[in-house]
Amino acid sequence: MHKTYLLVLVVGLVFLAGLSYAQTATSETLMLDLPRASQHAVVMQRIGITDISINYHRPLANGRQIWGKLVPYGQVWRAGANENTTITFTDPVSIEGHALDKGTYGLHMIPGEAEWTVIFSKDSDSWGSFSYKQADDALRVMVKPQATDLHDALAYDFDDVRPDSTVVTMRWDKVAVPFKVSVNVNDIVTASIRKHEYGLNQYYWEGWDDAANYFLANKINLDEALKDEDQSIQAEERFDNLLNKSKILDAMGRREEASTYLAKALDRGSPLQLYFYGRQLQGEKKQEEAFSIFRSNYKKFPDYWTSHVGMARVYSSQGDFDNAVKEMQTALTTAPDSNKANLQSYVKRLESKEDINR
Repeated sequence: MHKTYLLVLVVGLVFLAGLSYAQTATSETLMLDLPRASQHAVVMQRIGITDISINYHRPLANGRQIWGKLVPYGQVWRAGANENTTITFTDPVSIEGHALDKGTYGLHMIPGEAEWTVIFSKDSDSWGSFSYKQADDALRVMVKPQATDLHDALAYDFDDVRPDSTVVTMRWDKVAVPFKVSVNVNDIVTASIRKHEYGLNQYYWEGWDDAANYFLANKINLDEALKDEDQSIQAEERFDNLLNKSKILDAMGRREEASTYLAKALDRGSPLQLYFYGRQLQGEKKQEEAFSIFRSNYKKFPDYWTSHVGMARVYSSQGDFDNAVKEMQTALTTAPDSNKANLQSYVKRLESKEDINR
């Protein structure tokens, strides 16, 4: 009995050792944390407010012929090494134009000389592709491989990053396999805003104002933006939310109401807020409106340094560089130390008769 037990134990250990070598080709065991030949890596990219994460292991080519030999064509491959390569989406996405729900997926691929299949499996906890079942597929897409520079270590990259999409690319040896991930950012952000705005945010002006400003900037849900801005003003009336309400009303074509709220905002604005509003108008190519703000700011706050900077800009636009220099030098006498180097550079430009508004 004792000899039989020992024989079974030895055979079992030999089998496990053989299995470990066949799948990992390293000296690791099932119990010890030892270095792996294919090292672990995680990459992440945010698109809008959606995080895309890839968790994988990086096999080395080491001069071997990879495609069609080490990794056969036409067979499901683990898209990495060791445990499942996984990809996680924190929100629903679109892969090559096909919808895929949020979640973590096992990432597999079927290589081909002219076309690859990229597989997103609902089973994300397996070892490699050995137990892969097509019945677990959440999505399959077909993509074209591309030639690339030699990559000895397999890598995943996020290429062509845009506000609402990115291209995930697997590169190994001299082959790149890209697939596009798109996100409906506005829908996802809108849902997030609606989910969180009635938490603690509802008691503070900033959250409502941020929500309204997002809708305004993206030209969506303007009725909702107006309601959110009213909530912000109700929480605390400020230059910021009054100004944003005027912009929302203007975007809705309600010009007279917009003018009323703009006047209220300008009446509450600090000299710093008014100066930066003027600079914002300049960024929007509304120069005359900006110069009007700079002039009124100077009349209202004649002793504040940004008022003099604004007037220097007005004089500079008129080609009156002598008065522009005087105003900028006056601003230098009371400006914070952190701003003086920038103002001194403006003085030099004005002394060279260069319009600082350009």
